[in-house]
Amino acid sequence: MRILIHAPEAKRWQAALTRELHPILPEADIVTTQDVGEGPADLLIVWKPTASLLACQDDSLKAIFNAGAGVDALLNLPDLPDVPIVRLRDAGMGMLMADYALYGVLHFYRDMDRYHRQQTDQHWQEQPLADRSNWRVGILGLGTLGQVCAQRISAQGFEVQGWSRSPKHLEGIDTHHGDDGLTTFLNTSRIMVSLLPDTPETRGLLNAQRLAQLPEGAVVINVGRGTTLDPDALLALVDSGHLRGAMLDVFPEEPLSPQHPLWQAPGVIITPHIAAPTDVNAGARQFAADLLALTQGEPIDTVDRATGY
Repeated sequence: MRILIHAPEAKRWQAALTRELHPILPEADIVTTQDVGEGPADLLIVWKPTASLLACQDDSLKAIFNAGAGVDALLNLPDLPDVPIVRLRDAGMGMLMADYALYGVLHFYRDMDRYHRQQTDQHWQEQPLADRSNWRVGILGLGTLGQVCAQRISAQGFEVQGWSRSPKHLEGIDTHHGDDGLTTFLNTSRIMVSLLPDTPETRGLLNAQRLAQLPEGAVVINVGRGTTLDPDALLALVDSGHLRGAMLDVFPEEPLSPQHPLWQAPGVIITPHIAAPTDVNAGARQFAADLLALTQGEPIDTVDRATGY
């Protein structure tokens, strides 16, 4: 069985997969495109592969494993082979994503944005402590990572609600779904944390109209995909005072242009798509378990190409 890796840190993936797979699949030949070039394989492990790599596959290809949670770059490629696609479901990303989201929540809840401005002005003034019960946090997107974020923030004493495309139930979390549920969700989220994937349905979902449905003084945290949120609409609502601020890790075009006014917007924090980097060792453990199940004919979680996740 040839396993061909095309991804950043391909050598680390190769070492981690060798460690995980050889005790259970000693016949696996784990190689990288850096070493052997592009060619047919039984299994591809990829992140943003080239179209030529996909085009040279043949009937021996059994599956494509995507070395990250987002599969939009893969699904948008032409001539994608008709084989199961497996993505990383957590692989250590859940804890890191929850760290980032919780930091953003606490940053605004504890008025760190205001204290930063006071420091710039050399102004000493205590801000009145807000009532935590008035800071409802909304998690937009209740996939694996969204659920981890919701539970982590809820454990800190915040009231948490969530929205998903279809109905979901999470213990201790109010959940909404569908278009009507989205309106209610937006109207009642003091802080909105978006973890939406990039799909035809989510692209541009957070436009000016929907962002304006957030209550006055609300905060937006985006750690999902940049294509889901209109940055110019967000900036206009921050400038008008309707939104207090934002913490943005993803953008429609990356890197964000140095000329974009978001860089200078008061109350806006920008990070360079670092909220939840992939843990290669944890990812290798998931892929090893998935591959073993695949070779034994057992069911595994695969990407629904229609929904995009």
